[in-house]
Amino acid sequence: MNYIGSKKSLLQFLEESIYQIVDKKDFTFLDLFAGTGIVGQHFKSKGHKVTANDLQYYSFVLNKNYIENHQILKFIKLENELEDLKNIDYKKRADFVCKYLDNLELKEGFVYKNYCLGGTKNNEFERQYFSDENGKKVDTIREKIEEWKNENKINDNEYYFLLATLIENIDKVANTASVYGAFLKQLKKSAQQNFSMKPANFVLNDNEHNVYNEDIENLIETVQGDVLYLDPPYNHRQYAPNYHLLETIAKYDNPKIKGKTGLRDYSEQKSKFSQKKDVLKSFENIIQKAKVKYIFLSYNNEGLMTEEEVKAIMSKRGKYGVFKKEYSRFKADKTENRNHVASSVVEYLHYVECK
Repeated sequence: MNYIGSKKSLLQFLEESIYQIVDKKDFTFLDLFAGTGIVGQHFKSKGHKVTANDLQYYSFVLNKNYIENHQILKFIKLENELEDLKNIDYKKRADFVCKYLDNLELKEGFVYKNYCLGGTKNNEFERQYFSDENGKKVDTIREKIEEWKNENKINDNEYYFLLATLIENIDKVANTASVYGAFLKQLKKSAQQNFSMKPANFVLNDNEHNVYNEDIENLIETVQGDVLYLDPPYNHRQYAPNYHLLETIAKYDNPKIKGKTGLRDYSEQKSKFSQKKDVLKSFENIIQKAKVKYIFLSYNNEGLMTEEEVKAIMSKRGKYGVFKKEYSRFKADKTENRNHVASSVVEYLHYVECK
């Protein structure tokens, strides 16, 4: 998923930097602004126990699958509905279930009726976030997943795997430049393709992992581990409105929506790290209350907090240091960064060895 602030291109930098400071190779890793879970997944694959958290529910869904799921999904309770499952090897069952969902008869549901041209034609706001067929398909699959969950035909692990698979694949055919703050007037080439349920495969291992959907300032008082990794929003851009449609698909709660983009209410999901008046107080609160041995903060040179402010707050917990790396700027669309002269930014990985 093309995600604001994704650290996919910086994973090697993060791993090498953290391993220079933390000698223990089987540490517990807390990723409490997890986003799509790309960093947590990386350290999970290295054999570490991971605790992930994010305030956005779609992120919670992705991390419940990619982080918390760690053993083969068997779909035992679904055998009575899908009789052929009994003859399928456990390792191939997830693929089988996804293909079954791919071939359901399409229905018109909330997404089609509110975010596709066919469903919004002649309404006050005509929207085209997805093609009509993809909109119907996401409704059809989402309703079936919820039905299975409500009828106890799938367990939590299977539920979040299927939801994560749906979110990952519908995002690939979204008719947007990158984020969901706006849709394109004409269906772009990728949006004209019909999506399929390609399984959202996760790392298999014997470790237990935990995932939360809470405000980090509340969670920080209850979780503990060896390494705390923080990757908060850097600027005024809030994540909730930029990914509101993924939130709606994840929750499928038929929310009240408004305006040209069909935005759901996100007043309870605003990050203090995107507000200049709150960011320093929130950051210091987290740093002071963290029950860990090491704290690492990903931040860049254009964030709301200055390098000096970060250093001053983190130094209160122990020995401070920083790693730096230049990398390409994220661009949500061609005009998104038209006021920026630089095509790259400097990523800081601040750290403190806690006393």
